Amino acid sequence: MVSRGLAQLNLKQLTTLLKKREISCEEILLAHLDVIEKYDSCLGAFLQCGGRKDLVALAQESDKRWGNGENISLLDGIFVAVKDNIHVDGFLTTCASRILNNYRPPYEATCIEKLRQSGAVVLGKTNLDEFAMGSTTENSATVTSNPWNVDHVAGGSSGGSAVAVCSGMSSLALGSDTGGSIRQPASFCGLVGLKPSYGRVSRYGLVAHASSLDQIGPITKDVYSAAQLLNVISGFDNKDSTSVCSDRIILDELQRDISGKKVAVLGKISSVVDPQVALCFDRAQKTLKELGVIIEEIEFPAFDYVVAAYYLISTAEASSNLARYDGVKYGVRQECKNYQQMLTATRSQAFGKEVKKRILLGNFVLSSGYYDAYYQKAQKARGYICDLLKDIFNKYDAIITPTTPTTAFKKGENEQDFMKTYTADITTVVASLAGIPAISLPCGLVDGLPVGLQIMGKMLEEQQILNIAYQFEKAVARDFSPPLGKMTR
Repeated sequence: MVSRGLAQLNLKQLTTLLKKREISCEEILLAHLDVIEKYDSCLGAFLQCGGRKDLVALAQESDKRWGNGENISLLDGIFVAVKDNIHVDGFLTTCASRILNNYRPPYEATCIEKLRQSGAVVLGKTNLDEFAMGSTTENSATVTSNPWNVDHVAGGSSGGSAVAVCSGMSSLALGSDTGGSIRQPASFCGLVGLKPSYGRVSRYGLVAHASSLDQIGPITKDVYSAAQLLNVISGFDNKDSTSVCSDRIILDELQRDISGKKVAVLGKISSVVDPQVALCFDRAQKTLKELGVIIEEIEFPAFDYVVAAYYLISTAEASSNLARYDGVKYGVRQECKNYQQMLTATRSQAFGKEVKKRILLGNFVLSSGYYDAYYQKAQKARGYICDLLKDIFNKYDAIITPTTPTTAFKKGENEQDFMKTYTADITTVVASLAGIPAISLPCGLVDGLPVGLQIMGKMLEEQQILNIAYQFEKAVARDFSPPLGKMTR
């Protein structure tokens, strides 16, 4: 079996072969490392990789367990790429920012502890928009390219994790989602990306962007893999005050017939998406109807407020969270005569343009003269959105939309018009503001670039949306692997 063929297999295919001992974890590792060596210089997925010797040793330990029939879980010896805003023992956490250059965290994220307990192996840390602020993974020292077309962005902010899985550099990946940062790059790269319900996965060890919105989640090749990875990383954690108890995903129930499920399509959706993307969405609805799903279009009057509410809340929280980076406690420091000069010089030189922009906006909306006019109104809008969704889920099992209004942007396309990038989040921020689960999975191609279908569900009902997504994926039965062979190094 050629190395890239092995590297591109999904979790179920890998574990089936491992059980039969037709492949080894070490062979899987070498296949991933081969793809990294060939393509990462062009794609820019990884910021750090584990040492080859250490990774081989961990793979060999897993092989012994598989050989004796004592594998810890189905993730034993499977390799996971981790977004570089999640603390992992043995790796730096830089958040792709100069201010955290060479920062080594003193503790490990809960989700990583759970991964290790399952036998999974962290392959490396992936690129992101600085402090997870962006939608393209261009706001970083290294620009990450889309494997489907390197002239286009991978999406963000979890672009490095998406590219690692899409290209076969890693079997699975973890990202973080604040306003769509898992789902949007998954859509752009033809992958499955799942934002769990807020609190289902512990945020302990995740560098905070917007604390009431952030959530860690899986990026995978297929729905089954996402469900397996979610089961491993989720669960109550007393180290995270926002953590909640949740039921495990029952994998056999992914096979359940979805005939009779009622699904809502938010009104006005066709007016905010590209016509070609709308055609893919129409075809996805047709597929669901053929599976017996009842689809109805409904009014959603909050569409005019979702983007504004999200950015006012997220930037306010981000400006507060980023106040800790003052050059005193950790990170880089510019030596100056006094504290104020040091603080100004450190933050001015070490933060990137997008981060500074969001700090300024966040400080503005929290200032005494504008707090009521902006931040308080945004919170009221958030409550209004939550109430609307609650009413919808009293009547429907799920809501569907295109994951993004367009396919992957061209590099630099939105540099002069940042509002175009912000408004492109209109379909993803709804789930983020309400804290509900949402999954993106591929539903078609437009001009050789993937289009994603987003399925949103009721709070803590990931089982429902995973069931619908799994049956849709099976009905489409299409390979969404990028043509890497055409790529130049």
